[in-house]
Amino acid sequence: MDPPNNYRRIACLGGIYSNYLALEATLADIQSQNVDAIFCLGDMGAFGPFPNRVFPLLKTHNVQSIQGNYDDSIGNCLDDCQCGYTDPRDNYYAQISYDYTLKNTSEEHRRYLRNLPKQIRLQLGNYRVLLCHGSPRKVNEFLWESTTSSHFLKSLCRDYAADVIATTHTGIKWHRVLSDDQHLVNVGAVGRPENDGHNNVWYTLIESHENQLKVDFIPVHYDFQRLAQEIRDEELPEQFALALETGWWTTCLEILPAKERLKGPH
Repeated sequence: MDPPNNYRRIACLGGIYSNYLALEATLADIQSQNVDAIFCLGDMGAFGPFPNRVFPLLKTHNVQSIQGNYDDSIGNCLDDCQCGYTDPRDNYYAQISYDYTLKNTSEEHRRYLRNLPKQIRLQLGNYRVLLCHGSPRKVNEFLWESTTSSHFLKSLCRDYAADVIATTHTGIKWHRVLSDDQHLVNVGAVGRPENDGHNNVWYTLIESHENQLKVDFIPVHYDFQRLAQEIRDEELPEQFALALETGWWTTCLEILPAKERLKGPH
């Protein structure tokens, strides 16, 4: 996609996971942040109830979105979420989540998902920014802070002609300065806590200020108790509700590298 007009300050969010209440709170907060545009880096569905409630919010707030692995699967009615899990337990819960989301996403919204771009390129001041879901080379690649080398990230910036690469997919935010002109930013997720014992979720502001890149992670609080009850009312796994209530992941644990997993109780 060709770069649009030069931006100064943008908001990026990822991993909505059908959490329409957190998305609503996130978008309300962004309205006070004086941004030029809002971008969603994919994975609209999963874990939560009522996936159709996400899309009107994105439309109302003019959110520009890219296609995550979940969106590709739901949009094209594939057999699974293409999440990249290898553990049988993770895949078990992922399949329950996926089957529910597919069943409860309308054809109108599936069409929207399958037509989303896989990447967006834009200019942010002097920075060439590439927005993607997992990584530029693979939609469901996990880039973890503890296991991803700076050498590898620099090579991604070089190979994909970007000064800043912004991703999501892992659900845990982080930012690494690779050089004065190169950055990797994982924008986190608004759909569930990041396995830290807190109930809030996160989105990211990225700004070009006086030819320097400024990255701010913004916490968002929302009615997680209401969403947890709606998960139970929809007879989704109790583990999905507990993750919102406790702030600790109860599924998708085997994908976590040792350092990230040791922060939690499971």
